[in-house]
Amino acid sequence: MTIDPEARAYLEASAALGLPPIWDQGAEAARKAVIDRYPELSGPPEPVERVEDRLLPVPTAPLPVRVYTPVGAPHGPLPALLFFHGGGWVTGNLDTHDCACRGLANRAGCLVVAVDFRCAPEYRFPAALDDCWAAVEWVAEHGAEIGADSTRLAVCGDSAGGNLAAVVAQRARDWGGPRLAAQLLVYPVTDHNLDTTSYLANATGYGLTREAMRWYWQQYLGEAGDGSAPEASPLRAADLSGLAPALVIVCELDPLFDEGRSYARRLAEAGVSVEEIVEPGMIHGHFRTPAAISRARKSWDDCARFLRRRFG
Repeated sequence: MTIDPEARAYLEASAALGLPPIWDQGAEAARKAVIDRYPELSGPPEPVERVEDRLLPVPTAPLPVRVYTPVGAPHGPLPALLFFHGGGWVTGNLDTHDCACRGLANRAGCLVVAVDFRCAPEYRFPAALDDCWAAVEWVAEHGAEIGADSTRLAVCGDSAGGNLAAVVAQRARDWGGPRLAAQLLVYPVTDHNLDTTSYLANATGYGLTREAMRWYWQQYLGEAGDGSAPEASPLRAADLSGLAPALVIVCELDPLFDEGRSYARRLAEAGVSVEEIVEPGMIHGHFRTPAAISRARKSWDDCARFLRRRFG
């Protein structure tokens, strides 16, 4: 497998920083390192019509969200994409994925509602999931307050955010709605299993490592957490039928490659409409690094094309 040249340069620049492994840094230092590099990796912010930070009055706790309105938005309500950021349930926030949310809003012509869910280890599973679900419920019931068409909702996430989006889509089916038009899963975490072929083949050398994922899972679940529970590992759900149409993007040089493909395959076998995109030579994390890895914008385009079709 030949690595993408921009991905290789990104990895070389990352290695030159000389940072210790994430399990030695700890959550706070790792969060700071991600934020410090963000301007270099994202580039100048893409203009949108409007950005608004809000607190949603949901049962879990006042929940911060950031609402992106696309350039040239027409009058009247717009379809809405609920976006759940990656970062291993630990290091991401509204700022780490600002570039991706702007790009998705403009390309898909929809509102993007980015959710600043509670992160581990301060808040363990299922706190992040409960926040994401509460945000979806709020937009479904009160979307008019932000200019959203509550009949056209979708969920999206990258990595750990893809895990949350997949489980939220399962909850929407099992808990009586809201009906989702689509689920977009970008190199998602779908299974608490670090022994797949891709985990072993891509254990080191491609950014996200097998041991880093072990640490992320430990932060998320805690000592007593059950990684086999379907709400932690959506691949282990007994039935995947009746779920929202899915776009699944996976990267060839990613420890999560196999579990993403397995989830797409099981969705298709269950009769769910699925589009799978394999990014050859690509590494985990490219979705939020457009200034370093230009293929990020290609993935935004893929998501937008899928959304426009599903939103009608």
